[in-house]
Amino acid sequence: MAFITTSYRDTWVEVDLSAVASNVARINDIYQDQAALMAVVKADGYGHGAVKVAETALANGAKWLGVAILDEAFELRDAGIEAPILVLGRTRPEDAKAAADAGVSLTIWEKTWLDEAAKVLKEQPVHIHIKVDTGMGRVGVTTADEAVQLACALTRLDQFVYEGVMTHFATADEVETAYFEGQHEKFQTTLQQLEAEAGLPPVVHSANSATALRFPEHCTPLFRYGISMYGLLPSDDIEHELPFPLERAMSLHSRLTQVKVPAADEGVSYGASYRTSGDEWIGTVPIGYGDGWVRYHGHETSEVLVNGQRCPIVGKVCMDQMMIRLPNEAAIGDQVTLIGRQGQEEITIQETASRLGTISYEIPCMLGQRIPRCYK
Repeated sequence: MAFITTSYRDTWVEVDLSAVASNVARINDIYQDQAALMAVVKADGYGHGAVKVAETALANGAKWLGVAILDEAFELRDAGIEAPILVLGRTRPEDAKAAADAGVSLTIWEKTWLDEAAKVLKEQPVHIHIKVDTGMGRVGVTTADEAVQLACALTRLDQFVYEGVMTHFATADEVETAYFEGQHEKFQTTLQQLEAEAGLPPVVHSANSATALRFPEHCTPLFRYGISMYGLLPSDDIEHELPFPLERAMSLHSRLTQVKVPAADEGVSYGASYRTSGDEWIGTVPIGYGDGWVRYHGHETSEVLVNGQRCPIVGKVCMDQMMIRLPNEAAIGDQVTLIGRQGQEEITIQETASRLGTISYEIPCMLGQRIPRCYK
């Protein structure tokens, strides 16, 4: 294992790149030559490290990379990655030239965007994907007629290359599939009208992780592989439908920095909401909400692992530290696992998300950059 940069902290994230490699290779085995994979590495690779994950995904069969914003695309280019990159969110039209110069494709849904971007584009055209809103309600043209008009405008202007058309499914990870099927049907109708009136671009994509794993019959020639590349479920409800077990890539660890037995009725942390019994071991762990380990982890049901045993978090989580109740004496420097396995016990990201009343996507994304990432 090696850290990205030198670190002097006793808290770190481990990223198992072999898990990423397996999750990419196994979904590619299913589709083989039928569909190409876009590895989505937005939000710093869902907190795992965009560059390392991108390199691993490309080495195991990914053909494209997807990011949310142009800055993320430039980070990949600066790292020497030459694969096709698509910015999935909106890019300002005045930044179209920077994207074109870097060979980065952009997503659009506004005719006025084309007019503004055309003013700054000179010799190098920018590649464009049209976003169709089939029911996500976020961004995109909402009718097939709008898609046709935008495609026709693209093909008339030398500053643009009509490269792709896409949509995004809102409920592909839910047990009930009626809404998903409705979105799929609407997208197919849009594609048919595009083909008849403006022509189809070379790249068509709609499938996300849940679609690729559950509905191969609905998988487009390019599919976007996001959360499941990192070994996480799009939804707990569809675990029984997975074509192969996902391998979790991330774990989170720290070390004890103090161990003591406070006197009876001593308060622990701000507000002294937790009171000691006088015969319990309290350990201090150097991680807190300043790292994205939010205060609600101080709730009474939250646990970590020390020496293979579950230990509750006690008192409020501080900005840089938190306290735990140990079952017996432990040593300064003993490893604390917040997410991951010790012996027979494991705390998963799914368990952590459930504790906070959120989804698995949010947990790795919350972990701040001052926690070093360690790759193996």
